[in-house]
Amino acid sequence: MTTLKQAWVIVRSEFHGDRWKLLWALLFSLLFMGYFAALSGMIIDDTLTGHDKQLFSDILMVTMMLMLSVSFSRRTMKYISEDSYTRMLAYMRAMPVPTAVILCKRKLNTLFAIVMNSLLYFGLIYVLSPGIRAELPPAAYLAFALTWIGYSLIVAGMYIIIEFSVSGVMYFWIISAIMLLALAVSGLVYLVGGNLLLATVAVSKEWGLLSPLMWGALVLGVLSLQLFSRWTIHRLKSRDLV
Repeated sequence: MTTLKQAWVIVRSEFHGDRWKLLWALLFSLLFMGYFAALSGMIIDDTLTGHDKQLFSDILMVTMMLMLSVSFSRRTMKYISEDSYTRMLAYMRAMPVPTAVILCKRKLNTLFAIVMNSLLYFGLIYVLSPGIRAELPPAAYLAFALTWIGYSLIVAGMYIIIEFSVSGVMYFWIISAIMLLALAVSGLVYLVGGNLLLATVAVSKEWGLLSPLMWGALVLGVLSLQLFSRWTIHRLKSRDLV
């Protein structure tokens, strides 16, 4: 609990210290998620009505799943040019802040990003997409959204260990490779006649909040976050920031 309290104090002090940073993050998230929610709503409607946009719907949903845990802050935008993640780690060590607190702070930032981005993205999709409202009642749509949030938690743990292990430039290339791999999986599913979006809709519609896909994704997401956090602790203890 002490670690969580210390991490929360740091997070809160960062927001209190620069309220413009919080406002910028909220505004950018609103614009980014609003645009893609509107686009996703149209593509989802076309997919549900049988139009031939099934591959595009999967590519779009997978891409947004990978983005849900991203915090649209100045540090995130500058991670290549300024190597902001490494500089932040060096600053925390100089204070000094325990490694466990640094990691806990990063996990809190991830959870805040997922909550904010998911509320905007999935909330706006439900408002803007008559097709998804007709197909899924509120409980089933919540299961649908939580399934994709669970997938996002799985990759969030990977993001954290990569962020804390390598430089900004290397981080960019590794994350790009992860995105290409995820999109390739979407393509393979399409080639064998499947569709990730329609499968998630079908399971969510049939099972609602008892969806085994939803609970499986959430459990795997939490396990991934905890497992990668343990590996990150060991990596942080040995990483040379000079």
